[in-house]
Amino acid sequence: MLEVELKFALADPEGFRQRLAEQGGLLADPVTQSDTYFNHPARDFAATDEALRLRSQGDTLVVTYKGAKQPGTTKTRYELELPLVADTAVGWSELLVHLGFRQVLTVSKRRATCSWQRDNRSIEIAFDQVEGLGAFVEIEAIAQDDADRQAAEACVLATAGSLGLTVPEPRSYLEMLLAEPL
Repeated sequence: MLEVELKFALADPEGFRQRLAEQGGLLADPVTQSDTYFNHPARDFAATDEALRLRSQGDTLVVTYKGAKQPGTTKTRYELELPLVADTAVGWSELLVHLGFRQVLTVSKRRATCSWQRDNRSIEIAFDQVEGLGAFVEIEAIAQDDADRQAAEACVLATAGSLGLTVPEPRSYLEMLLAEPL
């Protein structure tokens, strides 16, 4: 599957929430997510534009691999998510370190989501308060394959436009935090 998304920094989070509500979008209660990223022992994921993360959210733990970003208007990349036993985040981190992976950074955020339907496609809108960065919104659709990608991109772009979001942020939260002076 291909994750097709756009991310936008929000100067006016309440204005965005209002625009979303006016169009029938209702954000769920926010949850806390902790995303710990790892770098491969034999290749630099920053150089190959890949990502490996462990995401903890309450009782849920998921390992995610993201392939390199593909060219295009949206941020599109192969994504594979696999659920893990929830109470073993520390154990999985320890295993990866013992295998030679290097822990890079943990991104902490509060996320409220909204499911959206457009053109017979499910869209997820995520409103994020990212520790150290501020407020963002992500609009995501899943394309089943390359043939479905163009329709997913059009849907994401149309959703962003209808919500008044015009200047996408191409970097991941990890990239933005690593670029911040410590």
